[in-house]
Amino acid sequence: MSQPTLRLVLGDQLSASLSALDGLDAAHDVVLLAEVRDEATYVRHHKQKIALIFAAMRSFAAELQARGVTVRYVRIDAPENTHSIVGELHRALDDGAYASVVMTECGEWRLAQALAAFAGVAGVPVEIRADRRFICSHERFQRWAADKRELRMEFFYREMRRETGLLMDGTHPEGGRWNYDAENRRKLAKGVHTPERLRTPPSPIAQEAIADVARLFPEHFGDLDAFGWPTTASEADAILDDFLTRILPAFGEWQDAMVEGEPWMWHGLISTSINLGLLDPLEACRRAEAVYRAGAAPLNAVEGFIRQIIGWREYMRGVYWLKAPEYRHRNALDADRTLPWFYWSGETDMACVADVVATSRTNAYAHHIQRLMVTGNLAMMLGVHPDAVDDWYMTVYADAYEWVEMPNTRGMATFADGGIVGSKPYAASGAYINRMSNYCAGCRYDVKGKSGDGACPFNRLYWGFLERHRARLRGNIRLAMPYKTLDGFGDAKRAELLAEAEAARLYLGAVVMPPTDEIA
Repeated sequence: MSQPTLRLVLGDQLSASLSALDGLDAAHDVVLLAEVRDEATYVRHHKQKIALIFAAMRSFAAELQARGVTVRYVRIDAPENTHSIVGELHRALDDGAYASVVMTECGEWRLAQALAAFAGVAGVPVEIRADRRFICSHERFQRWAADKRELRMEFFYREMRRETGLLMDGTHPEGGRWNYDAENRRKLAKGVHTPERLRTPPSPIAQEAIADVARLFPEHFGDLDAFGWPTTASEADAILDDFLTRILPAFGEWQDAMVEGEPWMWHGLISTSINLGLLDPLEACRRAEAVYRAGAAPLNAVEGFIRQIIGWREYMRGVYWLKAPEYRHRNALDADRTLPWFYWSGETDMACVADVVATSRTNAYAHHIQRLMVTGNLAMMLGVHPDAVDDWYMTVYADAYEWVEMPNTRGMATFADGGIVGSKPYAASGAYINRMSNYCAGCRYDVKGKSGDGACPFNRLYWGFLERHRARLRGNIRLAMPYKTLDGFGDAKRAELLAEAEAARLYLGAVVMPPTDEIA
């Protein structure tokens, strides 16, 4: 009898249709899944994220075993655990005779390099297959980007619409427009109440994983008490179905709105499941389109949902791999400040920031406007070094993986990539937050105040940020109006705005980082 194949499945590859499982001989092959500290601690991931991945891995392994598949499962507390993926591959090869190793390409450059190095020394053939769970392959994105001076998501999104046929009327977009984002920016109206959301009670497997994380990772950020994430494909499907039937119709109208104490609003709550492999992204989009075709949800809601998946999600992955590994070192605005402690503690009188940090700690979640226009906007205007911002987002969110987090952080949130992802910095004063939320009504800071410790810190920082980066940003056509206003202030006033912004940066605890050798 021929030797079996060892098939590696990573913690974010929990799909029955995974390419690494193509051709699986259930009676002969061995599937390897390993919980290792290297992956749990390269940043101090939120406790819920670690528990989610462990629970989903254990559940997936149990499903494979129920089909008669031999699973080599390495738990986090196994005495012989080497605590690295490569180490567990070598240990499996040492423990048994295998004809080859098969795996699906991983999502992060760091691990991809380690697995490529392993392939060179494994002693058996190693096959690394494409991850077809994504709609756009690396090669397809490279072809799209090859002749582009600017890699604008909107045009990539249109290509994906044409290729998938989603929301198309022949060769034209459904409704005559590609993008309904302008209709998705309303502040929550008085009398409109956020819907109750379906959450997933932890299964016995999930409860065990939660207990393991509480015991083994007590120093990590976040709480475990509110854990309610799907850990199996069937649980994820139930969350998606509930969203499509009850929540999606109003998603478009209120997707950018923020309300204190309301973490979910009308958002899908499926990003963790898609990024783990529990849901197929294209299938989710087709189901949303079917809701629209049946007349059960408006076009602006369904288009906005589909754009987040086949537009932003695919685009972010494409940019990450196109620009890796150099992308992680980009710092176009020469940001050099430390991340204020309140990003971790939530101890700040800024009502918007306190709420976002609190929900991030409690739920390992905040929606995209909270991430971009509250914590991201503030970090950028404070001049926080992008490495620290990367670390924070990777730590606090259950759906954060480097391929999607880094382009959002260095591209959208902080403009550290110099304009690859975003056509302008998403800098905004307190007026934007006041327009899109109810945070400012109960905040200690005056949203209309421009200077001094009692003024909204976003206002104190905004004009100084623009003035500080005048040489780089003055020619950006999307910033023409604010710079025209700034130019009209005169030299003395602009110097005053710079001084006010610097006082605010120090007041909020964003101080100049020590030299690298001092950090070490």
